[in-house]
Amino acid sequence: MEDRLNNEDTIAALSTPPGVGGIGVIRVSGSNAIDIADRIFSSKKGMPLCAARSHTVHYGFIIDKKNNETVDECLVTVMKSPLSYTREDTIEISCHGGYQTLARTLALLTENGARQANPGEFTLRAFLNGRIDLSQAEAVMDLISSKTDFSRKLALNQLEGSLGRKIEGLRDRVLEMAAFIEAHIDFPEDDLPKSDEAWFYSEGESIVETLNMLSRGFESGHLFREGITVAIVGKPNVGKSSLLNALLQRDRAIVTEIPGTTRDIIEEYVNIKGLPVRIIDTAGIRDCSELVEREGVRRSLDTIESAQVILAVFDVSSSMDLYDNGILDLLRGKKTLVAVNKIDLLEGDISPVRGFEDAPICYISALKAIGIEELKEALFRLIVGTSGVIERQDCLVTSERHRNLIEGAILSLTKALDLLRDKMPMEVAALYVREALDCLGQITGVVTTEDMLERIFSRFCIGK
Repeated sequence: MEDRLNNEDTIAALSTPPGVGGIGVIRVSGSNAIDIADRIFSSKKGMPLCAARSHTVHYGFIIDKKNNETVDECLVTVMKSPLSYTREDTIEISCHGGYQTLARTLALLTENGARQANPGEFTLRAFLNGRIDLSQAEAVMDLISSKTDFSRKLALNQLEGSLGRKIEGLRDRVLEMAAFIEAHIDFPEDDLPKSDEAWFYSEGESIVETLNMLSRGFESGHLFREGITVAIVGKPNVGKSSLLNALLQRDRAIVTEIPGTTRDIIEEYVNIKGLPVRIIDTAGIRDCSELVEREGVRRSLDTIESAQVILAVFDVSSSMDLYDNGILDLLRGKKTLVAVNKIDLLEGDISPVRGFEDAPICYISALKAIGIEELKEALFRLIVGTSGVIERQDCLVTSERHRNLIEGAILSLTKALDLLRDKMPMEVAALYVREALDCLGQITGVVTTEDMLERIFSRFCIGK
């Protein structure tokens, strides 16, 4: 962590994914960034980068000056402090995207004074240099890893500072409460006016109510950020793989009339109304002697245990048998949606599926794509609920760290209010008010520790 907090170093890293591509971008940040880049870059116009204006792009070549070898043709962007992502002098080198070219360029940068950046170190510097608060820094990685357009919007909303502004506004109000109570401790001989006492309780309860609202939004926010795992389960040949293909709207899984075609777990993500759903197609569950299929069945049973939601598929064109009933027993107590498949093969009425009286049931034809949209809607309601999906709040808590700190602030403020109502010493209540301030300060980074920063930024990718 000491390297991370050392802003004296100039750091460099590849900011685009490694591998072959049209372009690879290397980012350099620090007080010596422009000088180091000048040592390996030769502008076509002959102008050094130190003489360039900020936010200009320059065409030229990366040169290994030890042997005067041209490494690559490139574009270099100059961004001078404080108008950059890190608020430091920053260089971005757009090379051709190949492993050797990028590795050589990075090696030249480190040979000339730069240090390889740690995961998240550019964003950490943006936080340490005051360009963004800690909640915005965390949103950067959420934005990069967002799986749906809605989760992208949630991350972007937080990156733009919605949560930070909300928390800082609440923290300012708690500061006023702390000042009020400290003043009374300092001047105990002055009687507390009833109007001021009423304001204190009213303000505290109002803050707690707002924090409770933010905390309640976490379940939905976290769900849309992280997604949920849904396992498609059933006996062989009921149409599980056909259902996966219908949900994805492409042929992802092999479909044949031979029972037991699916031998292993197949995973894909599907976007259902902005909710990232990890769909797992499992092997058909039945007694079998063939080794590979038996292993597939074992993995299916493990998946049932770990999945958050089960999509149980039954074949309406055949009667319920021992395997179907065995699957019913396996799914007791699991959040389950029943898909009654192959309704296109029936001419008469559809027989109800026994044993799932309390579970939602959808009647579909995976092969003919009948009822798939209705199934998606039912799956969405089962996962998210029917309370309006997500309250369209001006900000939404998606991080468990934030939720835990908000809960801590709620407990501390509530305790302070209860102590004062019970006529306990105000010094004790003041301690709890300060605890609430610390909890809120840790969300935006007003209050930090090295361990906390290490936990947050260690999950970032290198180059961001």
